[in-house]
Amino acid sequence: MAGSHSVGTDGAARRQEGWLTGTLVLFCLASTIVTIAAGLVQVSFGEYSMTILEAWRAVANPDVVLNADAWNAFLFGGELPQMGRNSIVVWNIRLPRVFVAIIAGATLAVSGAIFQAVTRNELASPFVLGVSSGAGFAVLATLVVFSGLAPFLPFVAAVGGTIAFLLVYGIAWKDGTSPVRLVLAGVIVNMVFQSLQQGLFFFADDLGVVQTAIAWLTGSLTGTGWDEVRVAVLPAVLAIGLALAGSRQLNVLLLGERTARSLGMRVERVRFLLSAVAILAASVAISVAGVVSFFGLVVPHIVRNTLGGDYRRLMVGCLFAGPALMVTADVGARLALGGTQLPVGVVTGLIGGPYFLYLMRKQRSMGEL
Repeated sequence: MAGSHSVGTDGAARRQEGWLTGTLVLFCLASTIVTIAAGLVQVSFGEYSMTILEAWRAVANPDVVLNADAWNAFLFGGELPQMGRNSIVVWNIRLPRVFVAIIAGATLAVSGAIFQAVTRNELASPFVLGVSSGAGFAVLATLVVFSGLAPFLPFVAAVGGTIAFLLVYGIAWKDGTSPVRLVLAGVIVNMVFQSLQQGLFFFADDLGVVQTAIAWLTGSLTGTGWDEVRVAVLPAVLAIGLALAGSRQLNVLLLGERTARSLGMRVERVRFLLSAVAILAASVAISVAGVVSFFGLVVPHIVRNTLGGDYRRLMVGCLFAGPALMVTADVGARLALGGTQLPVGVVTGLIGGPYFLYLMRKQRSMGEL
């Protein structure tokens, strides 16, 4: 028995060591190509008329790409150097929307993957577990009532998301939690915070603020610029770095609490810390792109079905697939109705809602990993 256990452990260790595979490399390369292609399509359309070739030339303009003063203006808010009109339109108006979509896609995908491991529930995501609605309420309250806190939106959203997640966990706890109770508790908390969001509109005097809030609640990248990139980039890098560092612990959590404890893991502490990382990642996306429904549910499943369940591969895959799908969804939302732009959250909701129903009906265990 001891010999067979040793052989099994050695085999598992070898599988863990071989996480960097050709399939992962090809998947990341394909996702990068999709992101670039969708981004080029995105910058090719807008109110200012220019040909597709002119737009692409502006993207690759070396006077901007290799200009330190330009990047200082983009990333730190300095004064823009002299550049052509096409370059100003592409780099100062259209490309920031693509960069915000990349940040939001990566952070939402990573957040959903973490929540699915922490709860051992393949139906879990920031949207389903109420984190999105809690963070959404906090951001909406900032926009409508406490506008002076606008520079700290990712952290305000993180506070709201944390409160929502703690409520979900508290409601679902009964000598432990289960996938069913977590989903039902998430539905309850979602309803409460969405009602609070609607109530906040009665405190808004400015019609412009109301319109901005409505667009934001449906998940929209319209009008995003370098200000949103500057707000989100550092918290996003922090959340993604911590998520990648915690991928090995997520693999252990999926083995079950008893096995994880036998391997020396402090399960509750690790679960709490990784949940905090997932909340920060989701809050970054929500603070700049609004509530993009079901995205954090769907993307980890696509990556898992392609690359397998090892969270070291899964996290890297989500980091590339999330931006590809978000930028593509935003292009679809922008071009679907010609001159009218749909919020990207409408597109992800139309795709994610039926997929969520499919997952619920697929397994008797109600989504348990």
